[in-house]
Amino acid sequence: MITYRELVNALRELGLDGTQPAIAHVSLSAFGDVQGGAQTVVGALLSVTNGLIMPTFTYKTMITPESGPPDNGITYGSNSDANRLAEFYTEDMPADPLMGIVAETLRQHPQAQRSQHPIYSFSGVDAENAIIAQTLAEPFAPVRVLAESRGVILLLGVDHTANTSIHYGEQLAGRKQFIRWALTPKGVLECPRWPGCSYGFNAIASETENHTIKSQIGAALMQCIPLPMLIKTVVELIHRNPLALLCKRSSCERCRAARHRI
Repeated sequence: MITYRELVNALRELGLDGTQPAIAHVSLSAFGDVQGGAQTVVGALLSVTNGLIMPTFTYKTMITPESGPPDNGITYGSNSDANRLAEFYTEDMPADPLMGIVAETLRQHPQAQRSQHPIYSFSGVDAENAIIAQTLAEPFAPVRVLAESRGVILLLGVDHTANTSIHYGEQLAGRKQFIRWALTPKGVLECPRWPGCSYGFNAIASETENHTIKSQIGAALMQCIPLPMLIKTVVELIHRNPLALLCKRSSCERCRAARHRI
């Protein structure tokens, strides 16, 4: 059974001393048994960071129209069943289960704030500047703000396929972006700068290895990566190789569209 104190000590081994803001991606199940569960993990993270955000995305608000812009990495008219089940975005909508129970627990924290993007919201504690920076036109503004504050990325029991910040680096590198649509009380909203897929993101690990601090607790590998360095590395990698970080799945419409543009 992993205790709060053991978790805090393991996080401190990553170089966290309470001065760095962080964006965290966490798989609770990767740790094994944690005394107090997700609340213990959130408490430990807040004790060693200077502002914490996590993605609390809400994919069940998404709508696929019958037609739209060409070369958009989507098959129009293909999700009629999902459209019928789509829900209106509300600020208290739970994070998608893919985000993990720790992200949802942070969202429910009494001091948490949540951004207003109807699909790509972030929640955070002591991170108001990052949260309020997000707009429909700039969905990854929270990542930008944390990078400007020399923040870090925490991958706790997950790999780079969960690393949302890589999408911001792709955007800066000029990689093709997409449009998606969300159901809101104000109607269906167009959401620009939708990113590509993340299945190929583990290729960044070798590029960032020398700057990554790792520790182990229970069954979970924990990694701490400087956010400005990661973004710079992504941009440089894509400039060297425009196909870098794209996945190899033949069924991936977004990576196929990105390759087509190249």
